[in-house]
Amino acid sequence: MKTLLITFAFTLIGLSTFAQNDSITKQDSNTYRILKTDGTDHIGRILSQDDREILLLTSDNRKLYIPQHVIKEIILLDTKDFNSSGDFIGEDKFSTRYFLTTNGLPIKKGEHYVQWNLFGPDFQFGLGKNVGIGIMTTWVGAPIIANIKKSFKLGENINFGVGALLGTGSWGSPSWAGVLPFGTLTFGNRTKNITFSGGYGAVGQIGNMEGRAITSVAGMLKISPKLSLVFDSFILMGTRGEDITEPSGYTHNTGSDPVGLIIPGIRWHQTEGKAIQFGFTGIFTGDSFLPIPIPMVQWYRSL
Repeated sequence: MKTLLITFAFTLIGLSTFAQNDSITKQDSNTYRILKTDGTDHIGRILSQDDREILLLTSDNRKLYIPQHVIKEIILLDTKDFNSSGDFIGEDKFSTRYFLTTNGLPIKKGEHYVQWNLFGPDFQFGLGKNVGIGIMTTWVGAPIIANIKKSFKLGENINFGVGALLGTGSWGSPSWAGVLPFGTLTFGNRTKNITFSGGYGAVGQIGNMEGRAITSVAGMLKISPKLSLVFDSFILMGTRGEDITEPSGYTHNTGSDPVGLIIPGIRWHQTEGKAIQFGFTGIFTGDSFLPIPIPMVQWYRSL
């Protein structure tokens, strides 16, 4: 009888240990985003989890069991992922890009994406150590432009990036090339930011390229889980030339006025890793401004 009682006691201890290992209670107040394989997500606190499922307490105090096999990723959220009212906003997955320009924020390692434009594709790859590379072209493969960027974190909400674009006319014009080294300073995060960029671009036939200083001011603000406001600009600075007097007595300057693009727009986040962007472009040169009635449309897709 004594042997039977001892055996029974050890059996109870074993079952208790198994139950404790099978169900892990998380005693923290962190908020998590549970991203599912079908693209939907849930926000809340994890009450417990085991090999089969997670028990989540949602923001409206519902307890939800989520099977482990439908969970793609568990993301720890921070205060910056919520607005002032406490509503979840989340970071913009494509926050390193505006319409034409980039910023000081790094592409995260392994987070590759393509930006489909009406004129062609633009592929970007995060290689780790805050280094990103990319390549863009038209549907006919000419020109082809490669880019590289290295980002540095200067503070909690300050990032600086240096990089360059290198282009070739490809098969369409193999004797033409272009280069644009640049620097970019970004204040903010992946939810809201403003960026100041500058560089010097040169383009033309190899050995006879002409260059101009280029600058840009851009920014974005994610106002809801599905919508971001985006602003971009691309400005070719003017050049100082010489005063030339014609035989007729008419004097003109060989310099050029600044020319630029201004592009405000919106980015609609359809699902995780999928967005479409609309921009409304205006061109200014000297003291004139010309709005373009055809919107700029771009599609973002994670790779």
